Amino acid sequence: MVNGKPFTVKGVTFGHDNDTANYDLYFKDLKALGVNTIRTWATGEHTEKLLNTAEKHNIKVMVGIWMRHGRPGMEDDDSFDYLEDTEGMETMYNHSIKVVEKYKNHPAVLAWGIGNEVYLNIATDAEKEAYSKFLERLCSNIKKIDQNHPISSTEAWTFGLDWWEKYVPSIDVYGLNCYGAGADFLSEELSKRNIDKPYVITEFNVTGEWDIKAEINGVKVEPSDEEKYSAIVNGYQNWIQNKTNCLGVYIFHYSNGNEYASPWLFTHHKGSYRPTYWGIRKAYTGKEPTNAIPSIKTFSIANETFKSGTWIPVNLDVIDAENDDLEVSFHYNQHTGSRKRRKQINELTYRGSLVDGFEIQVPKVHGSLKIYVNVKDTFNNIGIASTGISVTDSEMKNKKYLVPKATLPFYVYKDGDELPYLPTGYMGNYKALSVDVKNTEEVYAGEHAIKIAYKERSGWYGIAFVDPKNDWGNTLGGYEIEGAKKFSFWAKADSNSVYATIGFGLIDKDKPFPDTAKKSKEIKLTDRWKKYTIKVKRLDLSCIRSGFVLFSSSSGFYQSIYIDEVVFE
Repeated sequence: MVNGKPFTVKGVTFGHDNDTANYDLYFKDLKALGVNTIRTWATGEHTEKLLNTAEKHNIKVMVGIWMRHGRPGMEDDDSFDYLEDTEGMETMYNHSIKVVEKYKNHPAVLAWGIGNEVYLNIATDAEKEAYSKFLERLCSNIKKIDQNHPISSTEAWTFGLDWWEKYVPSIDVYGLNCYGAGADFLSEELSKRNIDKPYVITEFNVTGEWDIKAEINGVKVEPSDEEKYSAIVNGYQNWIQNKTNCLGVYIFHYSNGNEYASPWLFTHHKGSYRPTYWGIRKAYTGKEPTNAIPSIKTFSIANETFKSGTWIPVNLDVIDAENDDLEVSFHYNQHTGSRKRRKQINELTYRGSLVDGFEIQVPKVHGSLKIYVNVKDTFNNIGIASTGISVTDSEMKNKKYLVPKATLPFYVYKDGDELPYLPTGYMGNYKALSVDVKNTEEVYAGEHAIKIAYKERSGWYGIAFVDPKNDWGNTLGGYEIEGAKKFSFWAKADSNSVYATIGFGLIDKDKPFPDTAKKSKEIKLTDRWKKYTIKVKRLDLSCIRSGFVLFSSSSGFYQSIYIDEVVFE
């Protein structure tokens, strides 16, 4: 019930949290799609503006409150110990309570969404029980603070039901992430367990790759664009809307991207409309697409193993209902290695035309390769189809660390946006250390710079910007930055007597996944911006997982160091 009236959740998950300049455009568009609520996974610096804009357009928000995952897995590369890390749990608890206290009276808030697929990413029953008890403590205390908004927690499929039922009675609505036809069976699964609580499908779309069995040359067979559209339109009507204990759905994912999930599940890929976009509109409003996405009737490649570098023909047949002019391009993904590499979509070299046919050049990789064809029309729709090929390359076969390739120049830091490495490697007297990647006090270029503040008169400290976050060499991460000749950054301090050792690379070879190169220089910083450069041409940059590292110490006074424009080029 919202304002005393029944409220059916016609939602989407929202992926434009950081694009604040275009909030009004997004929410106006969502309103036109028939969306009445969005779901977020966490709160941050833009949450208040997000809620204000949502209220302006009469859209409600399930406010997500993130809970850390117990192991690197489906959702994240983080690792958290719910059995031992009491300090970390208190940090999450206090943050959550502050979020509720801050936003509980905001008219755009629909519900609280605590955690996402945490049970899926916890290894043992003992840890799951510990997390469950922590979750109940949190949810029960949120209820004391706010009696006006229901509390939900989200899990993949039904993995959380038994734990919630036994340990977390304070959850009001079960959030269940479910893709494909499984949504039709959720109500039945709850009935089997004699659960009478309502549920909301917190993520829904066509069947995900984790449930796909069919393969072509080791590549999961992705559903066609027609299947993607149908899954949302027919799924909403037949699997969701008619279930009496289902409060509604958040369709995944109102966002734009150029990675593995975006052709499959996003509303936009590289800025163009995908079947998910039009499917949401049809499901919620009954309106047909304004302009049809180009239909790829055939896309195939010979079923054999190809050597890297060779040119191979593709079989492509495309129909566009409006006979628009079509723009064709080809891309690839190799779903191996680190999380970011598994997501990465790269451009392919190709030649030809729709009239004469196309050939693609096999990239320098080894193993199974997913090949995409993108067909874009003049309405900004993009049709996408894919297939799999097998590639052999003797050099790449022995490549040790499979991480994404960086495009030069590769910015480790540029104005605080989309950081490839995160500042989670705290060292030394870290309790006196703070790092602000959105500092506006002292900036060399753009609107932000890094501020590293140390509030102690003695001792040493260090900070590393790393990938994956919170990892010290136990999980594969980082980037291949081959071809770079220099590493540079701009730096200054709040006085003329601050010494610091600055560079990149931190993890030694005693760990499973080290930095393949480390280099730094000791610098006497001044109170003026200055550029510093380190030559890297002869270094092995095949896996740099610590993109920026700084060490310093205090000699009797507090100090602040400012860093900007950190780049490999």
